[in-house]
Amino acid sequence: MKIMFICHGNICRSPMAEFIMKAMLKEQGFEKQISVSSCAVSAEEIGNPVYPPARRELAKHGISCDGKYAIQLKKQDYDQYDLFIVMDDQNLFHLCRIFPSDPEHKVHKLLEYAGSSGNVADPWYTGDFSKAYEEIQKGCAGLFNTICTK
Repeated sequence: MKIMFICHGNICRSPMAEFIMKAMLKEQGFEKQISVSSCAVSAEEIGNPVYPPARRELAKHGISCDGKYAIQLKKQDYDQYDLFIVMDDQNLFHLCRIFPSDPEHKVHKLLEYAGSSGNVADPWYTGDFSKAYEEIQKGCAGLFNTICTK
């Protein structure tokens, strides 16, 4: 299985989700069965590393994101991944411009897996990277339970 986490610029929320999920998978012995990546719906941050406050928040939890640089989602990615997990409604809107249809129902919001229809607040604007981490962790835990305990 291949999972792609998506946010606006791929420097805060989606790389946090990527590396939180990778840590969960490794801890539970699923890192070889499930591949995880992240990308952006915009081109604004392409090539930039993870935003320092996001990197620091991950590090507080013992998670490294070294070597991660922002990349952009491409139309051809649809056939390469099993799930596309967006952080908010705006990401979903932009994703729908890249993937005009989702015939295989691969696209979901992260917090669906935490029992919510809400959005992961963007810490770029809120400045609250611990809250973003908490929301992302809850969503990733729910996603993990959905795909690894079937």
